[in-house]
Amino acid sequence: MATTLLDEPKAAVSQADQEAGNHGGKYLTFRLAEEEYGVEILKVREINGLMDITAVPQMPAYMKGVINLRGKVIPVVDLRLKFGLEEIDHTEQTCIIVVDVGKEIGIIVDTVSEVMDVSEENIEPPPAMGGSVDTSFILGMGKVKDDVKILLDIDRVLTSGELVNIVEAVNP
Repeated sequence: MATTLLDEPKAAVSQADQEAGNHGGKYLTFRLAEEEYGVEILKVREINGLMDITAVPQMPAYMKGVINLRGKVIPVVDLRLKFGLEEIDHTEQTCIIVVDVGKEIGIIVDTVSEVMDVSEENIEPPPAMGGSVDTSFILGMGKVKDDVKILLDIDRVLTSGELVNIVEAVNP
């Protein structure tokens, strides 16, 4: 059967709907300032308490440096600073979550909350904020009881250019 021009938009919409609806599953939730965020548990390699971070010169402010994790050098990003939040003193609850974005990267968060299951039907697309606000790194808004968790596409939190700069700085 031949495809008409009228059929193509329907196919495109249904494909987009299918892709948008595949975000249900388990998420590691954590807190930054007053907000709760979640990252897909399959992207999480481990959770560590704060450890000594070696600063790398001429990196952006949110790039805190590198850690030596069992012989592997892992770049560390302060997610508060990356998201434009104010820097605070670290506490005993501050953690480094090591995530896999094609390369292992540590993200500093205020505190880790829990692993929770967020079903597909409880995830809404990110709100439209206008052209000047980039929400491409948000998978969706997870509705859990009376709360909303901002579900991150951790692969998009750092742009590919930022990742290249970090990797080159760590492995010259």
